[in-house]
Amino acid sequence: MSGLSALEGALAESALAGDGPVTPNAEFDRWFAEQRRRSGLNVRRVPLDALENWEFAPGTGDLRHASGRFFTVEGLRVESAPDPVGGGPGGWEQPVMCQREIGVLGFLTAEFDGVPHFLVQARTEPGNVRTVHLAPSLQATRSNLAGVHRGRATPLAEHFRSPGRGRVLVDSLQSERGAWFLRKRNRHVVVRADAGIDLPEQYRWLTLGQLHGLMRRANLVTMETCSLLSCLPLRLPEERAESEFGAALLRSQDPSAPTLLDAGEVIGRLNEVKARHQVRQHAVPLGSLREWRYEDGAVQRADGRFFEVIGVEVTAPNREIADWSQPLFAPAPGGVSALVTRVVDGVLHLLLHARVEAGLIDVAELCPTVQCTPSNYRDLPAERRPRYLDEVLALPASSVRFDAVLSEEGARFYRTESRCLVVEVPEDFDPCPPEEFIWVSLAQTRELLRHSYLLNMQARTLVAVLRSLR
Repeated sequence: MSGLSALEGALAESALAGDGPVTPNAEFDRWFAEQRRRSGLNVRRVPLDALENWEFAPGTGDLRHASGRFFTVEGLRVESAPDPVGGGPGGWEQPVMCQREIGVLGFLTAEFDGVPHFLVQARTEPGNVRTVHLAPSLQATRSNLAGVHRGRATPLAEHFRSPGRGRVLVDSLQSERGAWFLRKRNRHVVVRADAGIDLPEQYRWLTLGQLHGLMRRANLVTMETCSLLSCLPLRLPEERAESEFGAALLRSQDPSAPTLLDAGEVIGRLNEVKARHQVRQHAVPLGSLREWRYEDGAVQRADGRFFEVIGVEVTAPNREIADWSQPLFAPAPGGVSALVTRVVDGVLHLLLHARVEAGLIDVAELCPTVQCTPSNYRDLPAERRPRYLDEVLALPASSVRFDAVLSEEGARFYRTESRCLVVEVPEDFDPCPPEEFIWVSLAQTRELLRHSYLLNMQARTLVAVLRSLR
């Protein structure tokens, strides 16, 4: 395609292919329904102190696995940052998941009839809303890859252990969910593969266009899938626009398009937030946390806000190990991740929030305009509720460009959903936003994603969603 590199052109062809020759949409629907029917997943909630091979450590109350691997649930004290319920400085305490090993999120890609396809898997996780979700080709921790669980080997892991450098399209470290993990990161990898590799039944090849269409279905495509797709060097030519909004969006993918801030100014604004907050993270015993208690078999707050730590026993015959038990975080329901957009000089701009989160590696990252669970702020006055939350929820349907419920990662979170929104506002929308809110183009997000720890998981998800529109 004119003006695009060979890789950009190939990915654009894949994004424009709303159906595929390898797994046509009708066949996909039959296959995925069958995967859900056959999953055999059974999840039973149990008290944390009844979990097999897990224990509360003497002296600290930290929750840990007998092997010393996988992850732990510990206490965290955060200082010198705004209180998460909208108060002033002084910090807070909370449970946090500590998983010090780097996870791997990986896609295999291969060409069929000259069009790149991506290998997805129907993945069963204990916290999934509908038992099976559509995940990348590989989603594993180092403990999984090393066989600590003593189960079957992780399928396709050999393609990601030492991929040849000429076969790698994406390789970057990106953060996990900073509100619940402590300094957790995942390696995002996309590797070219042989189209003829043998595949287990739970894997299928899809085009980018097919994946983009599936993002609109509730609780089907995982946020991990979206996060990985956001790192692809995807760009569509402007002539493929299907609406005025789409034309502005596709111009926004052009690195030569005019922007409100240049790349240096965007980074400078984020660095200013980091310097101003100077967050300090302190490990504290889980059993000593103020406002948190062990009650009814779970670690929870008396007011029921934010999340609780629960225990589950799991049976999943199609996983590497057929039965196990583990803790899960169960956040309060009704999460919202919303991206405000507006057209400036014919170019779509996105309003990102340089936001401090408890467990981030480097204080703050660029997040969606709104990222919260509204019920956590139900009793607060308007000035202490998250900025732009009420404005976004009050917008008419004509302003909404995308609206779908996506699930958080089911291996660590229990039936946790986020309503993901892309909305368009007029050009005169809040002409003087706070300094921590930054207008960027889609091309600038692509440049930011070449680096680590600049866009958080929810922002990466919405970048992938935005790329699915035209």
